[in-house]
Amino acid sequence: MTKPKIKTYSTGSFRDNFMQQEASLDSMMKSGFDKFFIVLVEEMLRVIKLPVPPVRATSHSLIYLTSGEAIMSIGSDTHKIFKGQCFVVPAGQVFSFRHRDINKGYLCNFHDDSVIGKFGKNALLKDFEFLKPWANPCITLQPASAKHVEQLFRRILQEYKQHGLTHRDIIQSNFIALLCELKEAHTTVARATQTQAAQLTNRFKELLFKNLRTHHRVSDYAAFLNISPNHLNKAVKAVTGKSPTKWIDEAIVLEAKVLLHQSDLSIAAIAEDVGFLDPSYFTRLFKKHEGLTPVAFRKRIEKS
Repeated sequence: MTKPKIKTYSTGSFRDNFMQQEASLDSMMKSGFDKFFIVLVEEMLRVIKLPVPPVRATSHSLIYLTSGEAIMSIGSDTHKIFKGQCFVVPAGQVFSFRHRDINKGYLCNFHDDSVIGKFGKNALLKDFEFLKPWANPCITLQPASAKHVEQLFRRILQEYKQHGLTHRDIIQSNFIALLCELKEAHTTVARATQTQAAQLTNRFKELLFKNLRTHHRVSDYAAFLNISPNHLNKAVKAVTGKSPTKWIDEAIVLEAKVLLHQSDLSIAAIAEDVGFLDPSYFTRLFKKHEGLTPVAFRKRIEKS
């Protein structure tokens, strides 16, 4: 039997399911929006249907604030940003949000193809580590950098509103410059904390993202990394404040929560999808982290 998968939305299917279908939407998201679009955050908030449950997308999103605040769940944690800060939601990462925050700024949604295009190369994407699902989703910009980033967002939005993607070269060149500004801000913070333990932790999180359904033991990931479980435990806990076991358990529970939101699969089927043949063990793990059973969690979803 093929295991069920968490639904991942293309830009088009996300629009169909989570946005009000009105005339203004077509003027905001022009032809080719599945590869790239940019809007003002406050305009998008007027058409989004809330709450957006835990989902994944096939494209990346950037949210940059010029005023106010924004709250979003990305991965297993909830984050808040303010003016001069940016949310990065990489393709494939689980995200959700519930509230219509009071803020202003820019939202850009883009596929890898729009970065490569005419001026970029596949290797360029490897430079933007902040677009990886295991990276820190929040970027704080220094005032000078924030000024440049805001100018770039404004220029790209102006071009997009006037010409859509017909002036793709102008949009792409400015957008690559914007990503390079974000990369510098992200790398500056990373350099300050890039100890050997931090590098090891990033590799662990990358492996966890790729192998969650099949590997649940710390010893498995230690073996992948050719180190002892004790070494991995010390490194991850020192960098993140959480043990590898807690990272693994939280990732499993997050996968299960998405399936509980998206499907009517039985608890046993969900347990199997996240790698447990024993539904009772899965239920105990879920309750330990969420404070209620998967059945009770699903009932709470249905009432909300």
